[in-house]
Amino acid sequence: MRNRVTELLKIDCPILMGGMAWAGTPKLAAAVSNAGGLGVIGSGAMNPDQLVQAVNSLKQLTDKPFGVNIMLASPHADELVEVVLKEHVPVVTFGAGNPAKYIPTLKQHGITVIPVVASDSLAKLLERSGADAVIAEGMESGGHIGEVTTIVLVNKVARSVKIPVIAAGGIADGRSMAAAFALGAEGVQIGTRFLASVESEVHDNYKKKILTASIRDTVVTGSKLGHPARVLKTPFAKQICQIETESPLQAEQVLVGSLKRAVLEGDINSGSFMAGQVVGLIDEILPVKEIISKILEEFDRAVKKLCEEVLR
Repeated sequence: MRNRVTELLKIDCPILMGGMAWAGTPKLAAAVSNAGGLGVIGSGAMNPDQLVQAVNSLKQLTDKPFGVNIMLASPHADELVEVVLKEHVPVVTFGAGNPAKYIPTLKQHGITVIPVVASDSLAKLLERSGADAVIAEGMESGGHIGEVTTIVLVNKVARSVKIPVIAAGGIADGRSMAAAFALGAEGVQIGTRFLASVESEVHDNYKKKILTASIRDTVVTGSKLGHPARVLKTPFAKQICQIETESPLQAEQVLVGSLKRAVLEGDINSGSFMAGQVVGLIDEILPVKEIISKILEEFDRAVKKLCEEVLR
């Protein structure tokens, strides 16, 4: 596939890996890049030294383009931007805020900048600020979410900006990718599906929960705290929903380190298993290369079928 996203990122297929904190390791990112997409290190939980180490590890695993995701809520955001500048990271994605102040410097250093947006107004602002593309991420996605569904958000953002739009949220196969393209997207970002891959380094408990979950087995925690996140339903997630209503401060304290416990330890009792609603579409663990191949094959079939229906 060749389009504006593949040309911008110098990749073979317009599939980006979501910037998942703790789960977005060099090994998984390298597997996505080597399979023709854009692997992305999730730096959300890292300090600058840890990000330097992760970038260097990734460079040992692939000579393909890759990216780093920076969560603007991180206390190290300024320093992480300095790291990507010094390490000549080719692509940076941003989440959880407005990265406009960083864009000029990154662009001056030849770095491609792709922020995640949850509204058309932010997409337009970031286009004016010099962003190369935007990721329109709907509320079906795992982790921190906005308030608008993917189908509405992508449709609106694609009508609102001239730069390429990459769809995210609820995308795990070729049919959902085709749907995103029909709405005006030129690429997709995938997170949850890559968690259930051979190269994913999340705990086996995490992978098992994804495989056994249905499309209704996620819940949004943190809404009362101002930072909603979609996670798999567990007794812990239900407990958080109750606590945050009664005592937001206590909920904040209980949530500290919960994603790390889920990813590294598979802790069912005190871990937050971030995942999107697409968990109900995932039923097997596959190598990343096979996942991407299957997505592209199904995308091709879906587009051909649609064309055949239109031409009848």
